[in-house]
Order: sequence, then structure tokens, then C-alpha cells
Amino acid sequence: MNGFVGRRRELGLLESLLTPVRTGGRGGRPGRAVLIRGRRRVGKSRLVEEFLERTGLPHVFFTAVGGSKDEDLAGFVAELATSPLPEADQVAGFAVPQSWDAAFGLLAAVLPKDTPSVVVLDEMPYLVREDPTFEGTLQKAFDRTLSKLPVLLVLIGSDLAMMEQLNTYGRPFYQRGTEMVVPPLNPAEVGAMLALPPADAFDAYLVSGGLPLILEEWPHGGTLWDYLGQALLHPTSALLVSGERALAAEFPTEAQARSVLGAIGHGERTFTLIGRAAGDLNPGSLRRSLEVLTTRRMVAADLPLSTRPSRDPRYRVDDPYLRFWLSFIGPGIPMVERGRGDRVLQSIRTGWTSWRGRAVEPVIRDALWRLADDRLPEDTNAVGGYWTRTNDPEIDLVGADRAPIARKITLVGSIKWLERKPFDNRDLARLITHRSQLPGADDSTPLLAVARAGCTADGIRSLAPEDLIAAWS
Repeated sequence: MNGFVGRRRELGLLESLLTPVRTGGRGGRPGRAVLIRGRRRVGKSRLVEEFLERTGLPHVFFTAVGGSKDEDLAGFVAELATSPLPEADQVAGFAVPQSWDAAFGLLAAVLPKDTPSVVVLDEMPYLVREDPTFEGTLQKAFDRTLSKLPVLLVLIGSDLAMMEQLNTYGRPFYQRGTEMVVPPLNPAEVGAMLALPPADAFDAYLVSGGLPLILEEWPHGGTLWDYLGQALLHPTSALLVSGERALAAEFPTEAQARSVLGAIGHGERTFTLIGRAAGDLNPGSLRRSLEVLTTRRMVAADLPLSTRPSRDPRYRVDDPYLRFWLSFIGPGIPMVERGRGDRVLQSIRTGWTSWRGRAVEPVIRDALWRLADDRLPEDTNAVGGYWTRTNDPEIDLVGADRAPIARKITLVGSIKWLERKPFDNRDLARLITHRSQLPGADDSTPLLAVARAGCTADGIRSLAPEDLIAAWS
């Protein structure tokens, strides 16, 4: 199965960066750099491997493994010596350098001077954490040597916050590289990859998070239950192991942050309830853990959208796959290892409708935001939800001119994501009542129904899964 559905844009950007490398650039500096970031297991490394295969350029591809500085240096030189660079065999006779300055000098000595090449440093955040001088050394090597050679320097990392910071003002590598984000496959790409209708594509997206490794296991045209029945038979399936590996990499020593993430993954959304579920944490400790999780983009903190300010955030796991894994898969791994994946499957069946109803909300809001210019009222520049401390009301969809404090509410909507129950007149009556309780809305504010099984209510605009999937198509 082709894991590169939807990756044309990223491959095109990498190819465009080769143009100045090939033609010589400006001022005799053909070298270029690109910083690639994205969630773990989203396919960043595979993307670059595909790019290298398509271009056929000589290259070296080094992946840091989180070891010591000496181990990283030895690994880098070993990769360099066995790489397809034309003069790589010269490296075999050198002793392992004691610094990155010396290692980059060795690299520059064997890079081609008159033909393009590519240098890849994968899992770069490990190198930065292990050696505080690495960034400055890389900047010096790039400015003095690498930028003068026809080379594309590719820096890859899964620590989203750190990779963003590398190219910010005050950091050594500031403005020296183009930034690229490799996202998970979106619902439309998931549907195309698996040959699924729109409604089933959303289910597959919520379970896989758009991660290619999981989708490659999914039977072509198979339903959610086809896939889960197969994946839960194998303790080594990507569905099971991807979550464990992501958490081990993100939280090698931060058990408290992982406990807080687990509480959110199990459905707790408010500050107080998260702290209680995570072991009765005191407010200061909980705030620190939430800051770690939001900084690393593991958790999103949403505020209610209306014309009034609010200090009542709701927390959610930002990655759909990890949210699913924390809710069902992680707790069920011991059972799968005992050969009782059927019990895990039954627990998913029992909780699926309730879990999906909440998990699909941010995905639908994202789809509506993307559709805003074509399908939503004018001036809809933000799409969110609204709630009070007592959840009376709790409104699924609010459109506005800006967030989180709007000047104008442009729509109020409801999501009904059930297989056999359409949005009906009873749902419409409830939505009208909720609209009257939303600050900034009035009787003239347009209403919207988003329903998996269609809409039978009178006088309300509605969108179905096939309308939403067009947001990414």
C-alpha cells in the first residue's frame, strides 16, 4: 500500500529547495537547510527517504538514538563512512572525532564540491539535549562551510516545541533554514488510502490519527471493526506499540506529566477533575504538568467561544490516535498479550459511540474552519464550542469573527454523530434554546446541524460526512 498518499506538497517543497543547490544560489552560497517537524511516527523520516530515492542524489542519513555525545559522534561517523557519498571511503581511516566541530569538518571534506548532495540529521532534538553547544557548532559549520557547498541540509525532529524554537530569534540557527511541518494524513487522505466512504474515513482517522504505520496495516476497504479485530490479535501491531513508544520518548522521566495525560485521555476535561484523577495533585504541580503537555502539543486547552471572556479551559488530548490509545488500547495491552484481544474489542464496542461523539468534535470544527469561505456565513474566521462551568448550556459549534473573545457570532450549531439517528426537530428545538443562552447570539444567528446520518429537521442548514471530507479534498 502506498504510504505517500497526500505527500505531494511536502515532496514538492523539498524538490524546490534543490533548485538553488543545483544552480549555485546567490553569492556563491548554494547550500540550503530545511527543518522538518511533525508528530512521532507520522512519516517524516520515510518522507525524506522517498525524496532521496526519487532524486538519486549522494547523501548521508544519520539518526540520533538519544545516547551520549560520544555515541552520537561514533554513529555519525559510521553512517558517513558507509554512505553513498563519492568519497565516503576516506572516512574509514579516521579516528572518531571528539567534537561536533571536528565531525562537521570531516563531513565537509567528503561532500562533493561540484554536484548536489543531501545531509540528513534525524531526531535532532536528541543531539541538542545531549550537547548544549551543538546548535552553535552546527550554525558555524553551516555559515563557514556547508552553505558554500551544493548541499541540502535536512534537520528532522519530533519534539515540536524544540524544533520550532531552533529557528526563532536569538537561537544560533535563526533564519538559516526553511521550516516544514509534516502533518498526519487527513480524513480525506485516509479515505483515499483505504478506499472508504466519508463516514468510515472519519472513524479510521479517529483511531489511527492519520499515522501511516497504522494505516498500512488496515485492510483495503475494511471497516473499523475489521481492522480492530485483526490488530488486537497481535501485541506487536502498530496500533498497540506506537502509543507506548511515543509516550516513552516524550516522557522518559516525567511520570507526573504522563499521569496527567492519562487522566485527560480517560475523559477528564476540567482542571479540578484532572488533578483528582491524576492522584490528587496540588494545583501548582498540575499547572506545571499541563504546561509541559501543552508546550509539547500533546494536550490542547480550549476556551469557550462567545462575546464574553472566560477562564474555564477544557483540556483534551490533541492527537486522535493517542486519545484512542489512552482510552482503550493502553489499558488493554496486558489482555492482548494474554491472547484476549476479544475482551478489549468488546470494551471498545461498548464505549465507542460515547467516545467517538466527543473525539470527533475538534475534527469537525477543523473541517468547518477550512470550509468557512464556501459553506459558512460571512466573517466566520473561527470555529469553536461554548460551555459554562455547569455545562448548561454546552454548545458543540460556535462560529465567530475571531477567537476566543468574539465581536460577532456568525453561527450556532450542533453535532449528532450517530449511525442511525438523524438530526431531527427535537434536536433543533434544543439547539434554538441553547442559542438563546449564548452570549452574542440572538434569534437571527444562523443555525447549523452536522449529522452523520443526515437531517430531518425543518429550516436548518445541515452538513453530512461527504460535505466535511471536502474540506481536505
